[in-house]
Amino acid sequence: MTETRFHRAFTRSWGAEMDTDGARFRIWAPGRDGVALRLEGRDHPMQREAQGWYSVHVAEARAGAGYAFVLDDGMCVPDPAARAQAGDVHGPSLLVDPHAYHWRHPWKGRPWASAVIMEIHIGTFTPAGTFRAATERLHLLAETGITAIELMPVAQFAGNRGWGYDGVLLYAPHPAYGTPGDMKALIDTAHGLGMMVLLDVVYNHFGPDGNYLHTYAPQFFTDRRQTPWGAAIDYANPAVRRFFIENALYWLEEYHLDGLRLDAVDNIHDPGSDPGILEELAAEVHAAHPGAHLHLTTEDNRNITHLHERGDDGTQRLYTAEWNDDFHNAAHVIATHEAEGYYVDFTQDRWHKLARSLAEGFVYQGEASDHMGGAARGVPSAHLPPLAFVDFLQNHDQTGNRAFGERLLTLAPPATVQALTEILLLSPHVPLMFMGEDWGETRPFAFFTDFHGTLAQAVREGRRKEFSAFGGFTDPARRAMIPDPNSEATFLASKIDWAKRDSAAGQDWLRLVRTLLNIRQRQIVPHLAHAPGHGGLVITAQDGQIAVDWQLDGAVLRLRANLLDQPWHPPEAPGTALHGPGGDVLPPCSVRVVKDEATS
Repeated sequence: MTETRFHRAFTRSWGAEMDTDGARFRIWAPGRDGVALRLEGRDHPMQREAQGWYSVHVAEARAGAGYAFVLDDGMCVPDPAARAQAGDVHGPSLLVDPHAYHWRHPWKGRPWASAVIMEIHIGTFTPAGTFRAATERLHLLAETGITAIELMPVAQFAGNRGWGYDGVLLYAPHPAYGTPGDMKALIDTAHGLGMMVLLDVVYNHFGPDGNYLHTYAPQFFTDRRQTPWGAAIDYANPAVRRFFIENALYWLEEYHLDGLRLDAVDNIHDPGSDPGILEELAAEVHAAHPGAHLHLTTEDNRNITHLHERGDDGTQRLYTAEWNDDFHNAAHVIATHEAEGYYVDFTQDRWHKLARSLAEGFVYQGEASDHMGGAARGVPSAHLPPLAFVDFLQNHDQTGNRAFGERLLTLAPPATVQALTEILLLSPHVPLMFMGEDWGETRPFAFFTDFHGTLAQAVREGRRKEFSAFGGFTDPARRAMIPDPNSEATFLASKIDWAKRDSAAGQDWLRLVRTLLNIRQRQIVPHLAHAPGHGGLVITAQDGQIAVDWQLDGAVLRLRANLLDQPWHPPEAPGTALHGPGGDVLPPCSVRVVKDEATS
């Protein structure tokens, strides 16, 4: 077997672990007086351990066997830490040999400085919607210049269609996408193409259907707090803490992933713990793999920085980067002139806010937010290096959380979108694109689920009610046109159109993206790894025109952007032109990027 970065499958406190003589099964059920293991139809009493744990070792257990846990009242539940399911989230789990897949490509990871991320939803990335089908397309992304793919959550959720943020079995890849081996083959293939693979994980809640933890471990949750999705998780409980920390280590080690993106960490509350769950998780990951290229990123609408602070030598301590919604929001308002919801905070001084997001990361660094009723939002962020921010013009949230899931090219002039794309891909922040964006995809990406009965009705009505305060949806008849999330047609309409990639318009976008990413890797990336904080400077920001300079490592990068329909004489930008028209005048809707190594 080819040598790889990791040399073992991860052994967990929770779940089933195979050994040389069968398998050990373990579950935390402090709310029950007894638990049995049902393996291939035969029940095995489990031994009660301290703090509510139950375990049993079964010598005859073999890979592929179906199993479940039988509670003291006869209720049968799946393993919450199952590596795979035999079917849906309500049925038996499958015993998986974590060593069954033989890795083909040696891989030591990639530095974060080289990251260009493509976010992918496995179910809509290809017509088949599987890991195997996605694997066959990866070479096309590598040829474009994508160096990392980020998978939307794959942990099993109820039904066969969904975004993945309502997962209930967080260790099991959804069988609608394929087997654990299929997912490993996708990652292995990506590594062979020189691409990292990142995974979106959700540690702030469980989905509304298929989560049985509350029936045998009510201590997993706390009624002291609520999240937007229900009861909050009690991270202070040691067993709960291990469930999530081990989940992170499991994905990284057993699947050879290059990193994780933790969803909505502002809803992970761990008061009184020292260290907090987020800090402990990151510390354990880095302690287990010192010096490895493992990248942890976060989504957090609070605009905080304490998770992303660098050491005195500039290296990351805990988390590598934060998704920067402020850049998106400023750019989106400029492109579309939308002003509802959270966009209200970006309607005034929008050009200054775009420039500030490029120079300093966050726009809101303690200023009052109208969207939040005047409350202060954020903390100073200019001290962080540019690699601490992941910027994007589109992603699953910003597209799919629109009523009709429209892509940016259907909302804004193509010339404006092109200029903003040039800014995105040539700034020193880490760029992220949404699947299909590299060829100018215009098919929508809608919100879709696969719930049934009263839950389906609640989701459908809740989705339409969510938009009732928006100007375009005050009319009930208009709201009724919002796609039904539970309809298979909504899901199928969200699959990207690979035929458009081969069209003349698609090829034009691809050529632009390839050119920009080639410039980025050759001319900008070499100066990013040690780029300092406090390096960004807004030179000017006025209606339709911005100028930003960044002090990088060994070079100054200068951006001049004119998004008006008339020429502009931008501030002087000495250095070697990397992209855009030359001369003293910047034509309408154009972007110029210059690198100056003389003044670094």
